[in-house]
Amino acid sequence: MDRVKEQQESVIVLINRFAKIKPAFGEIETQAIVDTQHNHYQVMSVGWDKEERVHDCIMHIDIKDGKVWIQSNATDVDIAQELLEDGLTKEE
Repeated sequence: MDRVKEQQESVIVLINRFAKIKPAFGEIETQAIVDTQHNHYQVMSVGWDKEERVHDCIMHIDIKDGKVWIQSNATDVDIAQELLEDGLTKEE
C-alpha cells in the first residue's frame, strides 16, 4: 500500500470516530465529509439549536504533497498526537 493510502486510512478512522459524537443540545447532525479523490476530510455539525442555525467545521484535515495538514481542530483532543500514535511520522 502506498503511503498516501495509509495516511488516508488513518485520517478517515479519526474523522469517522469524531463524526459519531452527537452534541448534547439541539437538533444537530454531525457529518463526516470524506473526499479521497481530492484528499479533503472534515467533521461538520449542521442543524438547529432552538431557533439558531448551526453550521460549524469541527475538524478539517487535508493531505497535500504527501503531508497531513490539520487545517482546523475545534476539539480539545490533540489529533496530531493521535495520528502519530496511529503510525504517521512527524515529517508527515
